[in-house]
Amino acid sequence: MHGLINRSIQCFLRETYGPAFWTRVAERAGVGAAGFETMLTYDDAVTDAVLDAAAGGLSRSRDGLLEDLGTFLVSNPGFESLRRLLRFTGVTFADFLHSLDDLPARGRLAVPDLDLPHLELTDRGAGRFTLTCNGPHRGAGHVMVGILRAMADDYGALVLLDHAGTQEGCERIEIELLDHQFAEGREFRLAAGAP
Repeated sequence: MHGLINRSIQCFLRETYGPAFWTRVAERAGVGAAGFETMLTYDDAVTDAVLDAAAGGLSRSRDGLLEDLGTFLVSNPGFESLRRLLRFTGVTFADFLHSLDDLPARGRLAVPDLDLPHLELTDRGAGRFTLTCNGPHRGAGHVMVGILRAMADDYGALVLLDHAGTQEGCERIEIELLDHQFAEGREFRLAAGAP
């Protein structure tokens, strides 16, 4: 697993549950309390151990924890660059959805060795979509549900999301866009720091 992803998990756990919780998780997972270096690569088993230790320590499901991670990645001010990368895709939440197929390639422009899951959106009409998430790391679909939830809020859209399970290694997310202007979205300007 890329160190950038592991470091994101570490930041999520430290900022959401506190440094003492992160230290306990790191000890249980056999990771030093200093955590991960962003540009190194780690065995997937290390990431799994961290996620399992965190879920166990919180008495939560791993899937729920991964959804919260996805929400954190978009809504936390420390990850504003990711939010900006996602918001550059269009004016509406529907525009954003239609750009998801290109997300892994855009991620590799920033970090060439970043291995993101392949995303494929199927527009079923009447505001209904299916997003297929096919990647080497289990649970990526749950992270996407959290990202989608946070991005819907960011755009001010009212959306129903359902992680519909995994078939042949592909996670499926059902999306129903009920109202694309349900609430006022978060402010977004094309140029960072623009007044």
